[in-house]
Amino acid sequence: MQKQYDVVITGGGLAGLTLSLQLKKAKPDISILVLERRESSAEAAAHKVGESTVELGTHYLREVLDLKGYLEEYELPKHGLRFFFKTETKQDITERVELGPRERLPVPSHQLDRGTLENYLAKLTQEKGTELILGARAKSVDISPEGHTLTYYNTDEEEFTVTAKWIADASGRGSFLKRKLGFSKPMDHAVNAVWFRLKGVIDIDDWSDNQEWKTKLKPGLRYLSTVHFMDKGYWVWIIPLGSKNTSIGIVADPAVHPFETFNTYDKAMEWLKTNEPLCFEKLSNPDDVLDFKILKHYAHHTERVYSSDRWGVTGEAGAFLDPLYSPGTDFISMNNGWLSDLILRDLDGEDIGLRAEIYEKTHLTIVDNWIPVYQNKYLLMGSAQIMVVKIFWDWAVYWSVSAPIYTNNALTDLRLLKELFSKQDSLGRKFGALNKKVQDFYLAWLPHDNKIFKNRYIDPFDLAFLRKFQQGIDVQHERNDFAKKIGENIEMLEKVAAEIFRLVSAQVNGTSRDIPVNPYEMDLSNPGAMTKNLHERDPEIVKDVEVMWFYDKEAVTV
Repeated sequence: MQKQYDVVITGGGLAGLTLSLQLKKAKPDISILVLERRESSAEAAAHKVGESTVELGTHYLREVLDLKGYLEEYELPKHGLRFFFKTETKQDITERVELGPRERLPVPSHQLDRGTLENYLAKLTQEKGTELILGARAKSVDISPEGHTLTYYNTDEEEFTVTAKWIADASGRGSFLKRKLGFSKPMDHAVNAVWFRLKGVIDIDDWSDNQEWKTKLKPGLRYLSTVHFMDKGYWVWIIPLGSKNTSIGIVADPAVHPFETFNTYDKAMEWLKTNEPLCFEKLSNPDDVLDFKILKHYAHHTERVYSSDRWGVTGEAGAFLDPLYSPGTDFISMNNGWLSDLILRDLDGEDIGLRAEIYEKTHLTIVDNWIPVYQNKYLLMGSAQIMVVKIFWDWAVYWSVSAPIYTNNALTDLRLLKELFSKQDSLGRKFGALNKKVQDFYLAWLPHDNKIFKNRYIDPFDLAFLRKFQQGIDVQHERNDFAKKIGENIEMLEKVAAEIFRLVSAQVNGTSRDIPVNPYEMDLSNPGAMTKNLHERDPEIVKDVEVMWFYDKEAVTV
């Protein structure tokens, strides 16, 4: 083993291994040491968060890291996110409002068996010349312009010291650099989770003999979905794995479901029996349980991400928001993109001071823009109507802004980043303000929405604007046209927000469906207060928003 490296990565999980591969792909002669606490290869169905990818993270794995062949051979394809909402009786799955795509999706994603995947990534990066040491625990680090010194222990408690030009922390929740350098930051999103693996395949299509329900989509597609069962304050996930095992999780707001009511396996089964009795019936065989893990108050933030002093953090060593919508691999993708770009430019002799500052500011802005998507929103999960509108909105902003910014390589384009995020009136800040206004609006709507719906199926691709946004994720735009395209997408989002407000205000306040709306000033308690930048109705958006509306449309048309 050598003692001096270009890069030392603390953590050999998904974030650290993909970073090493990204660096090796760009610069095959770069010297990398990966230190991983795990003492041996990961088990199949390894007990880790992050088993489900969505579009951005999938693009990273398939296109940036060239893992398309591996993913298609060894990991399951994913048929989108699927949601089942509250009904008066939860014993019959066919009675619940179901949200999810009927047809195979044009943009692929995957269900990941993290043990299988990480073992493959470890083998692959070693084949490319990366040195990987298992059973290695980082102890201390000395950051210096002349080269960083890192000390670690092996499994025999022997101490070793190495030096590196760069330190990249991918140590997960251990947050090695964050603890050593003191840049942790609290996240006001106190939600808890437990999860476990069950032996064998669990296909929710087998949970009913109702043939009409079974034929609403093609055989096998429900099984390949990331399934969510929701009610006030919680959601339960079911994720199939390529190992023919199944991942089960409970995620809940302690204000509604205290952690001590489900933080052991036996308590979790009792909790399911009360809150999701059909899940309890189908998932409660203790002989099938492979493991059980808890995570209290999992959300956390960070004050720093990248430094021109040649260090950075990636994955959960930085910030983590929430597993809803499966965003973990997305943030790793963006994180590794910025960090690898800084490392490679620095090793080529470029001054990275300005880039490090802009990348960090952009990264933290994106995290902050997404906090309102989750914060206090578990209170909405008992409302099928609000959650359908919210989920479609959240997908729309993701498909129209977040994902194309990544797939068009805009995150390392300084001119575009300045245009999108740095200025006070930039599109990125405008997008963040719009999203927060809409997320706050859902909370204002909640006291007025108390009807329980049933026997409904709704497909996101029944809405033209959602189809258009999803199909546009991988479309490549000319550099000079890209900001214009994002601006057009945000304008369409403004129209969607305005039309949602019209429907809800008509129901709550009896206002006309034709009222002009400024989506940045929406106030359900005072719908007439909007005075500037008012949006008129768009007939196509009107039709799309009405697809989401479960209440009698005539009753709210004034």
